[in-house]
Amino acid sequence: MAKTNTTELLEALANEIGENVYMDIAKWHLYLSNAKLHTVVAEQVYPLITANKPVDEDDVIQILESIPVKIGGGRREIPLIDLLPLQCQVNLVDILEKFQREM
Repeated sequence: MAKTNTTELLEALANEIGENVYMDIAKWHLYLSNAKLHTVVAEQVYPLITANKPVDEDDVIQILESIPVKIGGGRREIPLIDLLPLQCQVNLVDILEKFQREM
């Protein structure tokens, strides 16, 4: 990978997240790219992969808790963490660890 350009790295990270992480809503899988949340998540988790320490799952969960998802035409907001199945949280951490190794 060896992407030195921050914009390129963010786009690649957002793409990877968007294609592999989904929200489970009534047994429907809504991928973050389709929900237009992949870029938001990538921008929020980017500092985790550029830090000089291993990616911490607790930090990822804290970020996911801080990202609101509007439902019902914006009448309510639910934290993204509440919509992601556990396997998608694990996938996200794996993606971040992969990007950190390849930087």
